This record gives sequence, structure tokens and C-alpha cells, in this order.
Amino acid sequence: MKTLKFPLFFCFLSAGLLLGTGCTMEPKYEQPASPIDAQWPQGPAYQSKVQADQDAIDVSQLDWQTFFADEHLRKIIAMTLENNRDLHIAALNVQRARILYGIQHSDLLPRVFAGAGASKQSLPADLSGIGDRNEASTYQVNLGIAEWELDFFGRIRSLEKSALHQFLASAQTRRSVQILLVSAVADSYLTLAADRENLGLAQTTLQAQQDTLDLVQRRYERGLAPELDVHRAQTQVNTARVSMVQYTQRVALDINAMNLLTGAAVPTELLPGQLNEVPLTQDIPIGLSSDVLLRRPDVIAAEHQLRAAYANIGAARAAFFPRISLTAALGTASADLSDLFTSGQGAWNFNAQASLPVFDPRTWKTAKLSEVDQKIVLAQYEQTIQTSFRDVANVLAVRGTVDDQVNAQQSLVDSVAQTHKLSQARYLKGVDNYLSVLDAQRSLYTAQQQLVTLRLAKSINQVQLYAALGGGWQELQKPEDDQAPTP
Repeated sequence: MKTLKFPLFFCFLSAGLLLGTGCTMEPKYEQPASPIDAQWPQGPAYQSKVQADQDAIDVSQLDWQTFFADEHLRKIIAMTLENNRDLHIAALNVQRARILYGIQHSDLLPRVFAGAGASKQSLPADLSGIGDRNEASTYQVNLGIAEWELDFFGRIRSLEKSALHQFLASAQTRRSVQILLVSAVADSYLTLAADRENLGLAQTTLQAQQDTLDLVQRRYERGLAPELDVHRAQTQVNTARVSMVQYTQRVALDINAMNLLTGAAVPTELLPGQLNEVPLTQDIPIGLSSDVLLRRPDVIAAEHQLRAAYANIGAARAAFFPRISLTAALGTASADLSDLFTSGQGAWNFNAQASLPVFDPRTWKTAKLSEVDQKIVLAQYEQTIQTSFRDVANVLAVRGTVDDQVNAQQSLVDSVAQTHKLSQARYLKGVDNYLSVLDAQRSLYTAQQQLVTLRLAKSINQVQLYAALGGGWQELQKPEDDQAPTP
């Protein structure tokens, strides 16, 4: 071993750090052109009743606390964001991706180790080389780096960049999960309110049918109505009773579904009453171009996956070039333990090694595989944008027509209710038979149920538009989600 010269060792280390910032083999990334129309679909189905002079809202920046007007619903959403297991898993996946990025980043830096050792050997005279038995002892303490790869061609930095974009994609995936949860909770809340309204409607209908049965029974006992009318009225009572039991069951199932989404039992006082009692959500004027979809978390996540695929190509291409690694150590060494730390016992070693793949078919296949993977991820990115455009277009088609449906159905209910009233009056006066009353009762109940269904569709449509445009993730936004994590 040679006498240690500290400046020389640190010169080698500094040179390695500088040379480790070499070139990269990654293809240049350019954001792909959006594979959708710049404007939303046009036509009779898309004529929104929201005034055109209203300023368009960037929904991705509209928090759910502002969008939802119902205080109870806001509290349930807050419970969900705190307790839901899917969201908890998504958050843990972000932490996992952050740690994996830190592991990959550490490959750029030398791994420093400290060691100490002692050895002793004894050789017989015929092997010692001095004609006599030889015993030797060695003691050493050192600090060094082992097999540190100098990243001349960017292989490690490409892998680090891939890990970084995987982390950023996982953060956006968590936001997507939150959007789905907020939307699902609101849908469940509104569905429960609609089923409770239908349950109240069934109870009212049952009472009305029971009153009609009592009336028909009295008319039959007086000889003013045939027995067939009694059985027909009894059939309506039984039908209404079955409907009431069905909606009672659906209300219970709705509450169970909401408890699962929330991750805890929702307090009874937070559950909604009937749908007509739920405050309306904020309306959303649509005037922005379809480029707003590029701000959706799932689209951003897909783009990060695409950038990671570009980085993987760089790492695969760098495998064709030599890998240069350094191993070095400095410390002290001595044949006597008592002299180990005395002056003049310094020792060091330095080793550089280069390896170049001459013939390895796997290297070529890996490079081709990375390019194919990049094309797959590109297609997935474009498909994500197209799917998001389809989601918004579908919601806008419902939005442009649902008001007309609700108004028409309300008019139908009013008309059928008047028909039922007149039919019952004519029956009581003996002008008409009970079949007219029976038909009017059935039509009225069916029309009232359909009206509740359409009003539910209108409310859910507003929630779906909010989610489809990327709203609902602001509660969990953190600064580190939008920047590189600290390794």
C-alpha cells in the first residue's frame, strides 16, 4: 500500500461527481397533440339553459365546499375524505412512489462505507520464502466508496426521471380517486333523498288507495258498486303496499352504500330528507374549450406515465454504452494494533472498472421493448383524453335536455292528477265505472315516480359535470404534489 495523500483522493471523488453528469439518451419529449375537437359538441341536445353571458368557470379550481350547497352533504364528504379506505390506499401509494424515487435517486451518489478488520496468518518454512516459519498480522480501519457507477450516458438519471414521473402520476391518481369519491358520495346522497321521496309518495298513495277501498266497500255494502270494484280497489292497495316495502328496502340499502363510501356510519341527523328538500348545487356555465380536460388529474397522470416511458427509453439506450464504476478507500493499516493510528500508517486504494456489452441480445430486445411500451402509453394517454371528452359530452347532452323532460313530466303529473280527480268524482256520482278511476290512479302514481327520477337525473347530472371537468380534489392538494420530492 501507498502513503495516503488526501488531496489526491478527493480529486478523484470530485472528478467522479462532475463526470457523473454526462449526456442522456432520452428522446426529446413534446406534448402530443390533443386527439379531440377544440370545442364541445353542438346541436339540439346541447342547448344549455345557463345564460350565455355568464363567465365560464374553471371547474378544476372550484372546491367542493363551494360547489355543494347542502351543509349535511359537505360534512359527509369531509368524513369520507378522512375515513375512506380507497383514498387511504391511494395516499399510501403516493408515499411508496416517493420512497422509490428516493431509492432511485440515491444511485447517482456514492455509497460510503466504513470498515475495520484484522487478520493473522502463519506460513511454514517451505512456503514463507525466507527459509523459516513466518507469522504476519494486519490491522486496518478505512472509509471508502464501493462500485459507484459514473453516469456518463444518463442511464441512472433516466431511471431517476422515470421514478419521478411515476411519483407525480401517483399523486394525480390520488386526486382522481378523490374526485370519484366526492362524486360517488353526492350521487349516493341524492339517490337516498330520491328513494325517501318515493317512499313518502308510496305511503301517501297507500293511504289514498286505502281510503278509496273503504269508499268502494261502503258503496258495495249499499248495493251501489259491484263486488268486482272491491277486488280492484284491494289490488291497488296491495300494489301500493308492495311498493312501499320495496322503497323501504332501497332506503336501507342506500344508507349501507353511503356508510361504505364514508368508511364510518353516517350520523342519522346528516342523512337527507326528500329530494325536493336538498339545496341545489352551483350551476356551471360551459364556455371554455375542451383543452380544460388537460387539467383533469387522470389526464395529467397519463402524461406523467408517458414521460416516464420516454425516460425508460433513455435508460435502455444507455445500456449499449460502457458502464464505469469506481471503488476507493482511505484509512490506516499496520502490522501491530498499537501502531494502527500512529503517524505514517495512512493507506489508500483506488480502482476504476469499465464494462462494455459486446454481444447481449437482451440489450437490443430491451431497447425495442421500451419503444413499444412508449407507444402503448401514448395510446393510453390519448384514450384517456378521448374518454374524458366523451364523459363531458354525455353529461352536456343530458344537461341540455333534462330541463325539458322535467317540465314536460311535471305537466303530465298535473294533467293526470286532474284526470284522477275528475274520474273519481264521476265514479262517486255514478256517471262512470271504477275502471276509469283505476286507470287514472295507476297513471298518476307512475307519472309521479318518473318525475322524481327525472329530478334525480338533473341533480346527478350537475355533479357528474363537476367531476367530469376535474373538480373536487382541492381538499387534499399539498405543495409537494406538484414538485419533485426531496430524495
